[in-house]
Amino acid sequence: MAAEIETMFYTREKPWHGLGVRVENSLSSRDALIAAGLGWDVEQRKIYTEDGYAVHGYFANVRSSDHHTLGVVTKRYKIVQNYEAFAFTDALLEKGVRYETAGSLKGGRKTWILARLPKQYRLAEDKVIPYLVFSNSHDGSAAIKVAMTPVRVVCNNTLNLALQDADRIWSANHTGDIENKLEDARMTLFMAENYMDGLVKESTRLSRKKISDAEAEEYIKMLLPIATDATETMEQNVKKMREDLRIRYYFAPDLQDTGKNQYRFINAVSDFATHAKPLRETKQYQENLFLKTMEGNPLVDKAYRLMLAA
Repeated sequence: MAAEIETMFYTREKPWHGLGVRVENSLSSRDALIAAGLGWDVEQRKIYTEDGYAVHGYFANVRSSDHHTLGVVTKRYKIVQNYEAFAFTDALLEKGVRYETAGSLKGGRKTWILARLPKQYRLAEDKVIPYLVFSNSHDGSAAIKVAMTPVRVVCNNTLNLALQDADRIWSANHTGDIENKLEDARMTLFMAENYMDGLVKESTRLSRKKISDAEAEEYIKMLLPIATDATETMEQNVKKMREDLRIRYYFAPDLQDTGKNQYRFINAVSDFATHAKPLRETKQYQENLFLKTMEGNPLVDKAYRLMLAA
């Protein structure tokens, strides 16, 4: 393997690398939020026109610490403070779950806490650590969500596939009732274990489905098509991305003993989607990558659908 190709496989970090603040020693979600600089509240304020008239039915969600506007919402919107949104996760600490990182995205519009589950899993001989991302939004875009983010230990690739029989994302309540908090915690553990059990079974099935080099090449073209009206520059960019994905499929050190099968291809696509250097790196690139990790990366989802249809 050429040195320049080999180098690309030794700089792979977790998708949230560099985002948020490490909070491993936090004894509660409130401690984690304070450590991460998320101890502020959200206030709802009236919106006025330039000539001083209040805009009926709409309000601005404003961060108390610096009066920064996080979003505009209707009067039906109910503020859920960060400490309220994540309070139910404290019950998970008794089960061995540990907070790892916390932070905010999009200027504070979305806040999140990432926790590591105590159990490791094996997927087609890979060691995988399941993470949970808890997120809350203040711009009216989403409810309180919990998302599975399993990570392969050897390379930091994520494998949150859209399984047919197990949810990878679900919503949580935010009521103050202790019984509801405990029920949400129990549901979270059940959903996490159910998803990981399903992922273990699916990885075994994928690893048994062999694919030829010709099929792999066809999958790459289907994943990264060249538009009929593409300019020469656009065509060359797509060809570069195809070659990057091809290299990851054939030469990634962590895939050499996997065999040429669907599981290997899915991991190559995940590696590409998570770690390939973008053609144009914007200021929001890393945040957008993490959001795709939480919600499910469209490219990985597309690859998985191709595998299911094969």
